[in-house]
Amino acid sequence: MYDPGSPQLTYVGGPTLLIEWGGLALLTDPTFDPAGSGYPGSGYFLRKTEGPAIPAQALPVLDAVLLSHDHHHDNLDRAGREVLDRAARILTTGAGARRLGADADGLEPWEHTSLRAPNGQTLIVTATPARHGPANADRGPVVGFVLEWSDSERACLYISGDTVWYDGVATVAERCLPGAAVLFMGAARVAPAGDRPLTFTASGALEAARVLAPAPIVPVHFEGWEHFTETRADVEAAFAAEGLSDRLRWLEAGRPSSLALVDRTGGA
Repeated sequence: MYDPGSPQLTYVGGPTLLIEWGGLALLTDPTFDPAGSGYPGSGYFLRKTEGPAIPAQALPVLDAVLLSHDHHHDNLDRAGREVLDRAARILTTGAGARRLGADADGLEPWEHTSLRAPNGQTLIVTATPARHGPANADRGPVVGFVLEWSDSERACLYISGDTVWYDGVATVAERCLPGAAVLFMGAARVAPAGDRPLTFTASGALEAARVLAPAPIVPVHFEGWEHFTETRADVEAAFAAEGLSDRLRWLEAGRPSSLALVDRTGGA
């Protein structure tokens, strides 16, 4: 059986994470505009408060961009769109692929595709369900992703994309048994949705952590934008109150970190 080792993660900021695993380089939701950038929307205005921890020019050659959705600037900003041109493949929603054009591949939940590593091994990328807000105020189609090597006993890696906790996330645990989960947190809110969060709240992340146990939880997309309403401290407090602090894996922005995936019986 093939052993790709542990994935190496470099947190760029916001939803942007560089994943290097088994000879492949993947990037989630590219955001590389400087701090202070602003983006008008329909009934709201987004403002970026932190720039990327590493510049786009420092990225390796990208085998794929895993783009949860293309229609919100905090998941794909202006400089991020330029990064798309440097990736061999763009994997996103069906609607996003139609907007982005021929270089993008659209995936519906539970559809999958494959990436071939330089050593000939195959990484299976499966789109997962995501809901960008409450059922009656969804902010448009979004997908998450599961990454799993086809000829390996290594557990899979789950990337939630912009989603709240709902039964679609629970199905990921049932079907894939992730060895680690990257959750988009921050309880994002915008005026058209009122007080209803559009991404994981701390309490929602706790629900996901329980279902995904014993997988470590890697928080991203909880800082760097004005419309986030919960901070790292809020997440830490919620997990501490439930005795689950040891499940959190915080990444230092700009610094590569190896992530040990737990196996299906809870071992490393």
